[in-house]
Amino acid sequence: MGYYNERLADRYSVSNGEKLVFENEKCITVSYGKTAKSNATSGQGISNDNVTLKLFGVFPIKQASVETVNDSFVYVMGKPFGIKLYTDGVLVVGINDVKTEGGTKKPAEDAGLKIGDSIISIGGQKVETNEQLANIISASNGQAIKLKIQRDGKNMTIYLKPVFSSESATYKAGIWVRDSSAGIGTLTFYSPSAKIIGGLGHGICDSDTDTLLNISGGELVDAEIISCNRSEIGKPGELVGSFKNSSIAPLLINSNAGVFGVSNTVETDGCSLMKMATKQETKNGKAQILSTVNSGEPKLYDCTIKILSTSEKELTQNIYVTITDDELIKETGGIVQGMSGSPIIQDGKLVGAVTHVLVDNPENGYGIFAENMLNVAKEQTSNLLSKAS
Repeated sequence: MGYYNERLADRYSVSNGEKLVFENEKCITVSYGKTAKSNATSGQGISNDNVTLKLFGVFPIKQASVETVNDSFVYVMGKPFGIKLYTDGVLVVGINDVKTEGGTKKPAEDAGLKIGDSIISIGGQKVETNEQLANIISASNGQAIKLKIQRDGKNMTIYLKPVFSSESATYKAGIWVRDSSAGIGTLTFYSPSAKIIGGLGHGICDSDTDTLLNISGGELVDAEIISCNRSEIGKPGELVGSFKNSSIAPLLINSNAGVFGVSNTVETDGCSLMKMATKQETKNGKAQILSTVNSGEPKLYDCTIKILSTSEKELTQNIYVTITDDELIKETGGIVQGMSGSPIIQDGKLVGAVTHVLVDNPENGYGIFAENMLNVAKEQTSNLLSKAS
């Protein structure tokens, strides 16, 4: 009971006219209580039910809520795309000493800066590029400068006093920063009702700090795959691609559940319109992934999946994916970087997206529930619109 209490979610959704059933956990039964009007932020909720999840219909495990919603149908993509991303401020990726005539100094460390901090403004001036930050520090004449930074989602104010570098003959702070990022991934779905397009199934993090990048803007663009470097044990491969000039959508959200944009004009020719499965509908067993691993069109490849967790505590690593398709293994070695976001399809429904490859066994990896991706996108889009208004 403790195992299932940790593994099962506190909130579920079902299609109108259906009841909550656990396809993959037949020992779990559902006892319905009172029905209440939905207050869901998605705006699609019809009603909410309070339920008790029981083991073998006898032993109560936990209370949960079940929201009845209109069916979510999405276009399943599987196409490669390029990501152009601009950070909100600049990200601190390194801190080093500065050599002065009086010896080695540590201005950034002394100010309390840490790797992973985002510098939002300096001296009251918003910072957007590495060059801009360097120019402000260089012109400081060694006077303390007020920095507004963000650390772990919280804003802080610190004071930095640059020192005169005997090596470069200018004032330095002893920090390395990054101000933008780019990459290749795979689109997962486009929701025609919410106008949301999403991909990757995980966030874009800084390669040095593994910190999720706070973005000020960006763009999702069309891309094409040129070649593939195969995955090998101990060495993950990658899809090699190039950006095209055509834009797909503005990039609005970089989250742990993926990257998302909003557009009324996403090209969906050749894409299938499918129902998005709820997490409890997803079953252990055979499935397929839809991916583009060469210059051709998206193609279905066989795999098996195993459900790891439906709990809200585990947003991303919900599904264990094993590639069983001989053609894909021959071409890619299994899962490679750039396949992140590849839709996982089971019984004619979109259930999730590939997110990670296991370095020591590249025929295996992890996936996220598509339901989690869309819910995060809707919630964060709603928050952005609220702030804008």
